[in-house]
Formats: sequence, C-alpha cells, structure tokens
Amino acid sequence: MGRGRPLAPKIYHIAHVDRLASIVADGFLWCDAELRQRVRPGTSIGMTGIKQRRLTNSLTSHPGLFVGDCVPFYFCPRSVMLYVIHMANHRELAYRGGQGPIVHLEADLCETVAWADQQERKWAFTLSNAGSGYFEDRSDLAQLDEIDWEAVQARDWRDRKEEKQAEFLIERSFPWVVVRRVGVQSARVHGQVQAAIRTAVHRPDVEVMRAWYY
Repeated sequence: MGRGRPLAPKIYHIAHVDRLASIVADGFLWCDAELRQRVRPGTSIGMTGIKQRRLTNSLTSHPGLFVGDCVPFYFCPRSVMLYVIHMANHRELAYRGGQGPIVHLEADLCETVAWADQQERKWAFTLSNAGSGYFEDRSDLAQLDEIDWEAVQARDWRDRKEEKQAEFLIERSFPWVVVRRVGVQSARVHGQVQAAIRTAVHRPDVEVMRAWYY
C-alpha cells in the first residue's frame, strides 16, 4: 500500500491566519484538550461535534492518550477538511469564511519525530481519519508504508476520502520553530502572515501555493 510514499514526508496543519500571532507568541500550536483550558485569540475552523469525538477517541499505540490530546496534521495540503471549509455548506461547520484566510503550516515528518522523541512526547500516525468512529494508528515509522499514499496524494478522492485523511498526531503541543514553510492562497494573506511573524525569532518561508487550494 506504500506506493507513492515520499522520500521525505511532510506534514501539514491548517489554521486561520488570525491564529498565527498567538501561535508565534506562545511558541506552540496547542491540542484541542489544551485549548479548552486556554482561551487563545483567533478564529476556530473546526467542527464542534468532531472535536468533541476526538477528545474520546483513544490511540491503541498509546493507551490512555486520546486524539484530542494531540495536535493533528495531514500528510498533504489541499485536504478534505479544506474542501469542507471551501464549500462552507456543512451543517456542523460554524466557520463560513472560506479557504482564502486559511494557511498551511508545513513541517518535516522526521524532524518532528526527532523533536518529539527528544522531548519525550508521544506521537502516532493514523491510516485514516482520526475523527471517525474507527481508525487504526501506529507509532513506528517503519510502518509508514501502511498509509495509502496514493489516496493521500489524490486530487480526486471521492472513493477514498477516509484514507486521504490519514493523520500525524503529536502529544499536547507542536513547536513553532519546527514549522519550515507557510503556504497561502493569495498575496493578501501572504502579507498578513509576514506581518504576524515579523518580530518572531523563527520566520519560516512564506509562499503563495495556489495548488494547495481548491
């Protein structure tokens, strides 16, 4: 199933551009369980019902750790969730601002795992959508070939929607310094990102990546 696996897999987290300032100030992206304890400025783009379910979806590779205890990433840009945001017609989606203000935070998988191991943070990856009622998870990079990489990379994913949503999960928080690139849809949002990170010690590349959007 590992056909098409990248030599150096990247991972992607999507967020509203107005979240960046607080992410930079904190130095971290926080998991949903942590965000319930912290009130951070910015627009939430998730679906409440799914977020709630993720707080009780447990990981078999780390007993006692729940999906909602982890910061989630996809293995591709232009995700299924971004399509839902773009269409803005899902009854559980409160955010209706479209994909324009959404930014992709890109990191290297192996660099992220090395950081997590050094910090003694648990991590895992799933073979499908971790917000669904059933999924399988792994915590060994040697098992990456079990991901359906062709589905992950597919632009027409109608018949493999769940597999395209394979996730990487890192316990509690993800460090801003490991973000290597910020992808945006437009020059306007490019400018907003640059303004948000102008005073940051770590300033990743910011690029207009229209192919990452619908």
